[in-house]
Amino acid sequence: MKASPADQEQLLRLQAVDTRLQQLAHRLRSLPQTAELASLAERDTAVRGRRAEAVGTLEDARTELGRIESDVEVVEKRIARDGDRLTHTSSLKDVQALEAELASLRKRLSDLEDAELIVMEKVEEAEAHVAGIDRERAELAESTASLEAARDDAAGGLGTEREQAERDRATLAGTIPDDLLRFYEDRRVRGGGIGAALLRQRTCGGCTITLTGSDLEAVRRAADDEVVQCPECDRILVRTAESGL
Repeated sequence: MKASPADQEQLLRLQAVDTRLQQLAHRLRSLPQTAELASLAERDTAVRGRRAEAVGTLEDARTELGRIESDVEVVEKRIARDGDRLTHTSSLKDVQALEAELASLRKRLSDLEDAELIVMEKVEEAEAHVAGIDRERAELAESTASLEAARDDAAGGLGTEREQAERDRATLAGTIPDDLLRFYEDRRVRGGGIGAALLRQRTCGGCTITLTGSDLEAVRRAADDEVVQCPECDRILVRTAESGL
């Protein structure tokens, strides 16, 4: 590939901006609040799991209470009905039968009311448990909001730098021939973010290997407008007065 020395040197400026963009991206990912927010998110996931279990327990207790309350209502209605019948009958046989049934119903009602009290306590305990978990989640949400604000403040400056670097990159990329830019981008993807490197004192700035022997001779003999690559890392080698050729 052919490209003027000036265009090749532009690649070094573009590479410097790309490296800066990589550094900014890393700093954004490495903000201390990011790790803390991830930890809070894990805690919130665990708390939500506990809440789902607690809500299930509460719903079961409420269902059980509802069933007992329904049974109490049925027994109370039967007691009222039998009591009314008792006051309106003159049959000794019926009186004895109704009194026996009323005694049984009152015993059943007493047992149900005892069970009702026990289940009501279970409901109250379950409600308190869910409320406690909700308070814990609210505290986590408050901590998360605070950390997100701090992260956004810290990221704001980095974001501004990144936007400026992206504008600088667009300007630089616009000055580089399309075929050379595509070749650079391809080398950059393959080279872990470095597509072009300065050859300084016969040493590649990308992989730090020092050219010797036939590799060095091939670079020395290449025309100024020839785009050469490092024999070790395959990145574009940009030659300047510092190259020591």
